[in-house]
Amino acid sequence: MILGAAGVVMLWRACRRRGVYLVDYGCFLGEPRHRIPSAMVTEHMRLMTDLVEDESADFMLRLYERSGIGEETSVPDSYRYMPPERSIEASREEAELVIFSAVDKVFARTALKPEDIDTVIVACSFTTLTPVFADVVVSRYKLRADVQSVNLSGMGCSGALICIGLAKNLLQVAPPGKRVLIVATEILSSMFYDGTKREMLVPNVLFRMGAAAMIMSNSPELARFRLGPIVRTLTAARDRDYRCAFQEEDDKGITGISLSKDLPVVAANALKGHLFAFGPAVLPASELLRVALSFLKLRFMGGESGKESRRCYRPAFNKVFQHFCIHPGGRRVLSEVHRGLSLSDGDMEASYMTLHRFGNMASSSLLYELAYIEGKGRMSKGDRVCMISFSPGMDCSSVAWECIKPAADPDDGPWAGCIHRYPVHLPQFLEGPK
Repeated sequence: MILGAAGVVMLWRACRRRGVYLVDYGCFLGEPRHRIPSAMVTEHMRLMTDLVEDESADFMLRLYERSGIGEETSVPDSYRYMPPERSIEASREEAELVIFSAVDKVFARTALKPEDIDTVIVACSFTTLTPVFADVVVSRYKLRADVQSVNLSGMGCSGALICIGLAKNLLQVAPPGKRVLIVATEILSSMFYDGTKREMLVPNVLFRMGAAAMIMSNSPELARFRLGPIVRTLTAARDRDYRCAFQEEDDKGITGISLSKDLPVVAANALKGHLFAFGPAVLPASELLRVALSFLKLRFMGGESGKESRRCYRPAFNKVFQHFCIHPGGRRVLSEVHRGLSLSDGDMEASYMTLHRFGNMASSSLLYELAYIEGKGRMSKGDRVCMISFSPGMDCSSVAWECIKPAADPDDGPWAGCIHRYPVHLPQFLEGPK
């Protein structure tokens, strides 16, 4: 009997899904030579008259002025050439710079070594070289011969959260003590667009250089955050959503990424549907009940007169989460999320400030926002964090975290040396809705 019971317990422990944790993370921080102030942007555009037409330059400069992006963002060395260098070698040099820096930092912030890593997952959407970036990491850090590797491309700005979901699936069924190294980045050297189509000029203005690395585990030892629900929804079946961010050639055969002017609205509509899936996973029963009653009132009673009374109740996500990391895809996207979730200016501070200080660094941006919150000393044990990102498709992903252990040194991150200057005041048209 005793042996049978012990066997059942051992079998249960072997088969049950394990908790998943974030051990720590690290972010690339550009050097002063990587900085691209607005004066340099203007000068380069005006000097490259054979590459950038005056009308295109004027459009990008107007967009830059209203973008909410500051003077200290980083671009690769290849962008400083006139014309910009778009070779494979330039992309490889940029990738090695940002990826190795982020991975070095995450190892430095933990007691782990490269030989402790069991799986490597790298997400880079628009640039894929051979060998792939996951193999580059394995080669650089001499990881074990039995290490598993996955290289994801085309996932856009949700790449980091999709990697977290994949790591969760692997770790929940793995033996205890397994660890996954995740790297999220976007390589700009091959992305510069020198055509005239305005929708394809937008990425030139918004995207900046960055990378983030995370180590996840199915053991709480050394962990700083506990992973909560992960929800991903896709609306690619809608033609408008499918083409809102599209890699294509313009009428002159120049390749670029077209970002539709409808993108913020498409993202807002995708978010509404996404919340129907994410809400039940994170909201308390009381909030879900209020949503259900509000919906039934509108459905069967038609509501009272007045616009406000005809709206369905918006659940208070800021009663569940103490911190929010919203992908800084652009000022208008942040404004739509700001309004759609009924968040306060304080809830959105990390997102707006990350856009200002670092720009849109694709899927790695969310970790810079988490670093901002920690750099401000606002993270406490038990606090819950909500991360939301968008990517072409339209793909909307959400991840919930719970803090187990605040950072021992919150100043050790990408905001070191400048966190005391934030938040900065943004002009009225750059701020979210009141």
